[in-house]
Amino acid sequence: MNAMHQNNGPVRTTCPYCGVGCGLRIGLDAPGAITVTGDPEHPANLGGICSKGAALGETIGPAGRLLHPMMRQRDGSFARTGWPAALDAIVDGLSRVIERDGPNAVAFYLSGQLLTEDYYVANKLMKGFIGSSNVDTNSRLCMASSVAGHRRAFGSDTVPGTYADLDEADLIILVGSNAAWCHPVLFQRLVRNRQQRGAKIVVVDPRRTATCEEADLVLQIAPGTDAALFGGLLAHLADKHALDYQYIETHTSGFENTLARARELAPDAASIARACGLAQDDVVQFFDWFRSTERAVTCYSQGVNQSAQGTDKVNAIINCHLATGRIGKVGAGPFSLTGQPNAMGGREVGGLANQLAAHMNYVTADIDRVRRFWRAPRMAEREGFKAVQMFDAVARGEIKALWVMATNPAVSLPRAGAMRDALGKLELFIVSDNVLSNDTINAGAHILLPASAWGEKDGTVTNSERCISRQRAFLPAPGDAKPDWLIVTEVARRLGYGETFAYQSAADVFREHAALSGFENDGSRDFDIGGLANISDADYDALVPVQWPVRAGKQPSNPRFFAAGGYFTPDRKARFVAPEFPMLAEAVSVKFPLCLNTGRVRDQWHTMTRTGRSPRLAAHLAEPFVEVHPRDAAAVKLTDGGFARVTTTHGSCVLKVVVTESQLPGSLFVPIHWSGETASSARVGDLVASNTDPHSGQPESKATPAAIAAVSLPMRGFSRTRRLLELPLDTWWTRVETINGPELRFASDRDILFWHDHATRALGRDAQVAEFIESEGESSGQTYRIAAFVDGEFDGCLSVGAGTSALRWDALQHVIAAGAPSESNVTTVALVDPMLADADSGPMVCACFGIGLETIRAAIRSGAASSVAEISCVLKAGGNCGSCLPELKHILARERAVTAA
Repeated sequence: MNAMHQNNGPVRTTCPYCGVGCGLRIGLDAPGAITVTGDPEHPANLGGICSKGAALGETIGPAGRLLHPMMRQRDGSFARTGWPAALDAIVDGLSRVIERDGPNAVAFYLSGQLLTEDYYVANKLMKGFIGSSNVDTNSRLCMASSVAGHRRAFGSDTVPGTYADLDEADLIILVGSNAAWCHPVLFQRLVRNRQQRGAKIVVVDPRRTATCEEADLVLQIAPGTDAALFGGLLAHLADKHALDYQYIETHTSGFENTLARARELAPDAASIARACGLAQDDVVQFFDWFRSTERAVTCYSQGVNQSAQGTDKVNAIINCHLATGRIGKVGAGPFSLTGQPNAMGGREVGGLANQLAAHMNYVTADIDRVRRFWRAPRMAEREGFKAVQMFDAVARGEIKALWVMATNPAVSLPRAGAMRDALGKLELFIVSDNVLSNDTINAGAHILLPASAWGEKDGTVTNSERCISRQRAFLPAPGDAKPDWLIVTEVARRLGYGETFAYQSAADVFREHAALSGFENDGSRDFDIGGLANISDADYDALVPVQWPVRAGKQPSNPRFFAAGGYFTPDRKARFVAPEFPMLAEAVSVKFPLCLNTGRVRDQWHTMTRTGRSPRLAAHLAEPFVEVHPRDAAAVKLTDGGFARVTTTHGSCVLKVVVTESQLPGSLFVPIHWSGETASSARVGDLVASNTDPHSGQPESKATPAAIAAVSLPMRGFSRTRRLLELPLDTWWTRVETINGPELRFASDRDILFWHDHATRALGRDAQVAEFIESEGESSGQTYRIAAFVDGEFDGCLSVGAGTSALRWDALQHVIAAGAPSESNVTTVALVDPMLADADSGPMVCACFGIGLETIRAAIRSGAASSVAEISCVLKAGGNCGSCLPELKHILARERAVTAA
C-alpha cells in the first residue's frame, strides 16, 4: 500500500474509464466507503471529473466478485479450487496444445482496462516465450484505425499534440465524436475555450448529438463519407493556395498523387455536398474556416475509427494537417481521442497482434532486438490474428486455447452470437476477471482466475496525450484475487521461464518496460521512456504524471511531435496517403433498408460491469433503446416509447423506441452497453457485421444494414425483490440498479390477470401479500400492484399495467410502509392514494448530483430558474462535469414553449 494511504491522506490515482485519463483523489471515509474527487494537480483534468468518475464509490463492493480460482465441472457448474491447482491446469493445458498443435494454436485476448504492467508481461510471455503473435485486445475495436493511420503517415503510432492544444486552438473540429458524453471533461475544456477565447467548434457526425449543442457548425454527414469531405478540403486548400509548400517539400512525400486522388473523390464543393448529404453553404463555410484559421485541431474518435475504411478516414484528416503544416504546433494538429484508460499503454507494449513491444514492428531488426533484450527462446516472427480474425480462427478450430483478460468479447465483438458459439469449441478457455459471471464466462470458460479490480491494483496507464499516470491501490484485494501481471508471471514460471519472469512488484515490470523502450533507441523510435528505467520503488510509488518521450540523459523536449518534421519513416518524411473511394462495406437493401450505427450513452461504460452497479448512473437512460427518425418510424408504424425489433443478417434485438430528428432518415442508433446479464434482448454485438478495415483490422460498427419493425408490448411494469424475480421466457426485461437494490423493468403482451397469477405464485408462497388495482381511465387501463412480506419484513413487489403509473416506484412506497396486512392474501383497492405519494423526481438528468427531470421542471415552472446558469445555481445540476448541460438547454426550451403556448 502506498505511503499516502498509510498516512491517511487522499490517494492520488487515475480514473478507470475513458482515454482522457483523469487524475482522482480518493478519500477513505470508512471501511469500504470512499469519496472521489478530481485531482486539481493532474494535467489531464485539472480537477474536473465526469458523472461516471464521480460515482465510482457506488461501484466498489463484494457483490458479484470472483473471489477464488474456479474450475468448471463435468456438469457445467464451477467449483472453487486453489491457485496451485488452477495454475497447474493452465500450464498442463497450454503445454499440451503447444506440443501437439504448435504455439499458434494459443491466443490471448486482452483489454484497455489492464494496466501497462499487466499488458507487458502478457505480451512478453506470448510473443517471446510461447512463440505466438496471437495477442490482441479489445482496443482493436476502438482505436486500431488511428494506429494504422498514424503508422502509414508518420512511420509510427504517434499522437503529435497535447490536451493543451485544445485550450489554444481557434478552430476545433470534432469528427465522429460525441465528446460531450464520451469525453466530457475534455469537452468542457473546448467549451471554455469557445466561451473565453471565441474558438469555433465544428461537429462532423451522422447523428445530431449532445456535442452539437455547443457547435458553431454541424455537418450531419452521410455515413462513411468522411474521406470525401476531407479530400474535398485538401483540394480546396490547394485551389486557394492555402498550403504550406515549404513544409510539404521539406518534410513530406506523396503529395501530388494524394491531391490528384482528392480531386477525383470530390472535385468541387457542390459534388462534395451531394456525396456527403450536406448543404453546399455549410461545406463552403467549413472549408473557409479551416483555410483561414492557423490554429486548428481535428479531434476524431470512434465514428472515424470504427469503419471498414477507418484508416483511410484517419489519413484523409492527417493529409489536411500535413499539407498546411498544422501539426505539432501550439493549437494545431490531428488528435485521436481514445476510448479506454490504457489503450495507449497497450499500444506501447505491443498489445496489438501486428506490433512488437516499445512501438517496434515485425521487421528483422526489431524482432532481433526484442529477442536479445528479452533473451527470448521462441520469438514470434510474424503478425498474429487481429481480434475478429482471432475469434474466426477459434471457430475454425485453429486456435484451441484462449486466455481472455478483463474484457467481455461475447458481448462486444461483432457477430457476437457466432463468437459465443465459437468459444464453446475451445479445448482450454481461461478467463481472468473480477466478476463471477458475464456472457463470456457463461459461453463455456473452463478456468476462472480472480483478478484485482480498480482500487486494488497498482501500476500505470497512458492517456490519449501520451501522459503516463499511476493507478494506485487504496483497497485490499478481496479473497484470493491477484493483479494480472502476477497471475501471468506465475504461469510463466511454471512453464519454466522463472529466470526471465522474476518480477516481485509492478515497479519491476515498469523498469523493464522502460528499459526496452530505450534499448538501442537513438531517436529512431518515438516511444522512449528510458529515462525511467532505473526509477526506484519509492520514486515509482510517488511518480507524477509524465508525458513521453522521457529519454535517458536528455532534458525534456517539446511535448509535441513533428512541427519541424523528424518523422519515423526511413527518410524521416511523412507520407501523404491517398484514400480509396468512400464506400460502405455493405449497402442497404430492400430487406435491410436502414443503416445501423452503434455507440455509447453518457453515464454507462462498455458492458456495464462497473457502471451498471451505480444507481445514479443507471437512472439516466435505464432501458436499451433504438433511435429512429420520424419518417422511418412512421413508415413502419413505430411510436415513441413503444418497442421495435431491429434485425440484421446476424441477429435481432427488441428495444424501446426513441423517435428523434437527431437521426438522419434511413439510419438507426443503438447503444452498446447491455448484455445477456442485464437485458433480455439488447446484445447489440449480435447485430453488427464483422467487416473489417484491410489495414487496421478494426470492425465496421457504424454501418450494418438493418430492418426495424414494431413489436406490441402494451403492458409495462417493474419488480424489486430480494432475489430477482423469475419472469416468463417471452417477457422483455432489463435490469436496473436502484438505491433499493436491483430492479427488473419489463414489458409484455400478457394481461393483468396473468400477472396477478404469476406474481402471487412467485411472491406469495411463503409471504403475506397486499394487492391493489387502480384505474387510470378507459384509455389507459388498469395498474396492478403487489407487495409481499415475510415475517413482517418487506420481501418484494411488482407493479404492472397499461398506464404510465405502472412504472412509478413512489406509488408503491405507501403500500410497503403500511406493512403486511393483518390476514394472509388480503386484497384491497384502497391501500394507496396516488395523490399522497411522494413527488417523483423523474428520469435522471444530472447524475453527478442526482437531479431528476421533474425536479428541474418544477424549478423552472416556479420561476426559481429561468436559465441554465440559474438551474445550476439553484439545483447544482450541470455544475460538475457539464455533460448534462445540453439536456438542460432542451428542458428549458421545452418548458418555455409550453409556457408560451
